[in-house]
Amino acid sequence: MNTRNLVVLLIFIGYFSGNAQNKKDVLLTINSNPIYSSDFTKVFNKNLDLVVEESQKNVAGYLDLFIDYKLKITEAYAQELDKDKQYINEFKKYQDQLAKKYIYDKRIISKLVVEAYDRSLEEINADHILVLSNLNDSPSDTLKAYSKIKEAHIKAINGENFTSLVKEYSEEPGAKKSKGNLGYFTAFQMVYPFENTAYSTKVGEISKITRTTFGYHILKINERREKKPKINVSHIMIFSNKNKKFENPEERINELYAMIMQGEPFENVAKQFSEDKNTGIKGGQLKTFGPGDLKAPKFEDAAYSIQNNGEILAPIQSAFGWHIIRLNEKFSIPSFEEQKDDIEKKVKGGARALVVTQAINNKIKKKYGYKEGVSCVPYFNNYVSDSILNRKWTFTPISLSENQILFTIGDHDATYIDFSLYLRDNQKTIKKYMNKESLLLDLYVRFKNETLENYFKERLEIENQEYATIIDDYRNGLLVYDVMNKNIWQVAKTDSTGLELFYEKTKNNYKWKKRLDVDIYSSSDESITKQVQILLNEGEELTNIKKQINSDGKINVITVSDIFEIDQSELPKGLVAERGVSGIKANDGFYTVVKIKEVIEPNLKEFKEVRGTVISNFQTEIEKKWMESLHQKYDVEINNKALKKLKKKLDN
Repeated sequence: MNTRNLVVLLIFIGYFSGNAQNKKDVLLTINSNPIYSSDFTKVFNKNLDLVVEESQKNVAGYLDLFIDYKLKITEAYAQELDKDKQYINEFKKYQDQLAKKYIYDKRIISKLVVEAYDRSLEEINADHILVLSNLNDSPSDTLKAYSKIKEAHIKAINGENFTSLVKEYSEEPGAKKSKGNLGYFTAFQMVYPFENTAYSTKVGEISKITRTTFGYHILKINERREKKPKINVSHIMIFSNKNKKFENPEERINELYAMIMQGEPFENVAKQFSEDKNTGIKGGQLKTFGPGDLKAPKFEDAAYSIQNNGEILAPIQSAFGWHIIRLNEKFSIPSFEEQKDDIEKKVKGGARALVVTQAINNKIKKKYGYKEGVSCVPYFNNYVSDSILNRKWTFTPISLSENQILFTIGDHDATYIDFSLYLRDNQKTIKKYMNKESLLLDLYVRFKNETLENYFKERLEIENQEYATIIDDYRNGLLVYDVMNKNIWQVAKTDSTGLELFYEKTKNNYKWKKRLDVDIYSSSDESITKQVQILLNEGEELTNIKKQINSDGKINVITVSDIFEIDQSELPKGLVAERGVSGIKANDGFYTVVKIKEVIEPNLKEFKEVRGTVISNFQTEIEKKWMESLHQKYDVEINNKALKKLKKKLDN
């Protein structure tokens, strides 16, 4: 979900407009337009837990928020933001997503979910041969590709070496290196037709020829095995990029690994030194994950290579940095009920959607009545020029005398004219085709699917009150987001002069606390830390101290050099802010001594250092003035009798 949608749902969840009501239910009017008590009640009850201020958790206090919200909606319509193209597209996208909840055939979905779960319990290892063939290739090119895969299939069935056939026939990129082997895969990891073929072929057998969007495939199934379970691990991480604290990340991770091998508790080292702060404070523990969940193959492969709980792997490098990994626990495979919801989402959004679409179309046709008309191909093959293959077709209107019905759904006729407009509006978005007839047929299928769904959705807001409520809530929420974005957030970001003036006016609010430029030395052995303290008092520098203390390949002390505010967690608690060498502080199993090289007194932060915070505060000031202007622009009249009634009902 994008940021815009998230803000809309968080801020405006729960609001929806009332239906026709009696005049006595009017709570207030904005420029004589009525707002009903039932509107307020529904918003108040739904959003009460989101309200932070205690003073706003009663009717009188919340009324101000409610009026402000209604004023923003009113202003959004006044600025015609409901006609903005981006708004229309965003609203339609959400409308499409929501409508699917009401349009899906539950029996088909349930069958596909059970199938996917059963398959997910097993992983398949297979070799395959691919002959490339685009779905819109010319008939002659398609026949050529099919003949080639057919020839390979016959040889494979007759027992010829499959690896040799891969070298001879496969057009898959990288086939020579992989020898056609796909590794292990399970449900949802391959396109659906390919997955169907794999799971319907026995070990050691050659599959039937299978057509996908990539071309023609044949498979040889090598092995089936139970799917790997989810695991839980802890890690200590050092980022790959250089920073002020140390120069060599690999050297640092090896130092930490050496400490653990010398007996330091894994959790203590993670808390003290891991740069993944989110897990470091928990002793390095990650959330439980399964194969593919982390999108970090090197890390996952390393984690799954650990056999025993508690075993610690030597440092490995991933795309994100260096890690020391410890296996905490291996889990059993979740039950069907535990995975059902997640699998259902994948079924609705993945390659199985074609099966779902067919079921949806059948449901709509049955509900409203459907009748097929004339074929689109003969007329449109002549009407549309070959230039559409290059997305450069010039639209010409179809006359009413030529117009015919392609199909009828309910009381709606889909005609030649409708399809011609669809071609005009969508030709820029279509993929590359070699054959015009294939293009027209594919676009016609899309046109028919969308027409049937749109017919259903247009009636959904009338026929289903729950849907109408939710969609109206989102409609208004999106408008409020847009009106605030236009009048507040974007103004704050683009008014550079106003922003700088605001900073100058309020810069005393942005100050550094007292800061310390320090070298921090930590060891789990108090006697080691005392040695460091003595060396520091003798004037030794960091580099020499590390050489003396970390001798014979042992990592006895870990160092950090940086500038920290006095209350940052990196500094020991109770540290006195004076230049020189500190006393020894104990924390999380480590003993720390600090050399304070410089004490930096509190001073103003430069604008560039606090730009984000200044923008946020600038937005708050702009919003305050903008809301004052809306209250002046619109006449708000409150019905005190209705308000008193609400207080009696909701405040008790």
